[in-house]
Amino acid sequence: MPKPISWRATVARLRAAGWSGPYAGGRHPTMINGQHSLTIPNPHRGDIDWSLLKRVLRQAGLTPEAWERLGKHD
Repeated sequence: MPKPISWRATVARLRAAGWSGPYAGGRHPTMINGQHSLTIPNPHRGDIDWSLLKRVLRQAGLTPEAWERLGKHD
């Protein structure tokens, strides 16, 4: 299993995948890609566990393999 990832690294990888933001609104920040909106975890709760990140990736339409490739640029 991959290690937990920081909120900033999560946002950076999502931006590399074509998502813009994060934008404030509601209880959680959101990121936008075309007509799609993605809710991401709050930044003040520490690192994001892989189980939660896996759900975010599914909603974003990214595979774990694609996510790891995006991480090569961290």
